[in-house]
Amino acid sequence: MAKRILITGGTYGIGAGIARHLADEGATVVVAARSANADAPAGVTFIQGDVASAAGARAIADAALDLLGGIDVVVNNAGGTRVYPAGVAAIEADQWQAALDLNFLSAVFVNERLIPAMVAQGSGSIIHVSTAPARAPLGFLLHYAAAKAALATYSKGLALELAGKGVRVNTVTPGLIRSPGSDRSRQEVADAAGFDPAAMVAGIPLGRAGQPADIGEAVAFLVSDRAAYITGVDLAVDGGLNPAV
Repeated sequence: MAKRILITGGTYGIGAGIARHLADEGATVVVAARSANADAPAGVTFIQGDVASAAGARAIADAALDLLGGIDVVVNNAGGTRVYPAGVAAIEADQWQAALDLNFLSAVFVNERLIPAMVAQGSGSIIHVSTAPARAPLGFLLHYAAAKAALATYSKGLALELAGKGVRVNTVTPGLIRSPGSDRSRQEVADAAGFDPAAMVAGIPLGRAGQPADIGEAVAFLVSDRAAYITGVDLAVDGGLNPAV
């Protein structure tokens, strides 16, 4: 896979798993995050920055273009939230905007800078990493779920806009994935609700939690030439946890 790739939020958890998988397949990978992390895979280039502001997102995209000399793939993976076990009424006003800035608008502003380069070369692939709560929203994560739902809708519209220009746009929606951030959030919810987090895993039809490598595999397929006829999809990688017709 001789592709030039930017991954936001690529130094830990799911992002690091994606970066590791794509680098192992031969891609030249740049990862961006607010700080380096021990989970960041070897052989990738790190850009420090914060995509949660328009200026920060644009700066990261510009730096990646300079480093890579062009762009073939962008994976908008950056995301995160605070959990509010008491429910939606407890979500603080500024956290609604913060959720939108990090989980939705960051992708808009990164793409704004990178899409022209993809269109100019007549090819490219954009991946947006969403979340299962965007499909099944719950009050304690409603700000996060709403922001990621906006991302998924934006992704479908962008796919239609760019289809005739050689650029494909798809979404990957992970289910219960083992990563430090996700594990911590699940524990917060479990503590507040008084149940064992293991019960969440027990409900997964395939019988196990996912790993970052599972998301890396899905992304690697979607950005490869094997997926040349796929755009505008939202691929659930969740072990069958959230079936949909």
